[in-house]
Amino acid sequence: MEKTLQIKNIEKYYGNRSSLTKAIDNISFDVERKEFVAIMGASGSGKTTLLNCISTIDKVTAGHIFLDGVDITKLKGNELNKFRREELGFIFQDFNLLDTLTAYENIALALSIQNKKAAEIDQKIKKVAQELNIKDVLHKYPYQMSGGQKQRVASARAIITDPKLILADEPTGALDSKSSKMLLERFQYLNQELQATILMVTHDAFTASYATRVIFIKDGKIFHELCRGEDTRKEFFDKIIDVVTLLGGDLNDAL
Repeated sequence: MEKTLQIKNIEKYYGNRSSLTKAIDNISFDVERKEFVAIMGASGSGKTTLLNCISTIDKVTAGHIFLDGVDITKLKGNELNKFRREELGFIFQDFNLLDTLTAYENIALALSIQNKKAAEIDQKIKKVAQELNIKDVLHKYPYQMSGGQKQRVASARAIITDPKLILADEPTGALDSKSSKMLLERFQYLNQELQATILMVTHDAFTASYATRVIFIKDGKIFHELCRGEDTRKEFFDKIIDVVTLLGGDLNDAL
């Protein structure tokens, strides 16, 4: 299988010699093209630091991260900006939509930055709005939308540029159960029908059960890994809960 993302022996330290914290401890794994991978771990386990390093928001202390063979830990300046703009899609827990722009304008912004023509932008937005069921909110402002609608608009903004990798940081964290289920079903659609490669950080077993593989992080290291295979989502959820139980009290807040 074709590897989209390769994480090789990365480490991340914070602080100085007198007070040094090792947030990531020699982690290595691959994500294949068209995979939907969830990263699970308790607060402070290193999962968000890992996502920040992959997204280039943070820099690794040691090791390398490759996206389609390009070592992104070596990118700087304009190269780094171009990489973030064209190769990655970001979905945040707090949506990060611009309040002064409509849903349509928020989604269009990513393409406008790439200097795409208005007709192409309009065509792409209508297509993604159909796929994510947000046609009826395109001309609304964020304050006029529900949490679930805002998160689907944020998801549309993330995938509109056809990125090689979509990074989602606790995407259901601010949503009610109905909105969460709807969003996760859309994620499955993006992954299975549009062949999007997704890496999602979550502390929630229900959310993780929608992925095709779950990597568990504990104390900055990979603790365990589960592949869904032919399991139903319910069967996979039960296996995730079993691992959470093995982790003991560390993930009690995940349930």
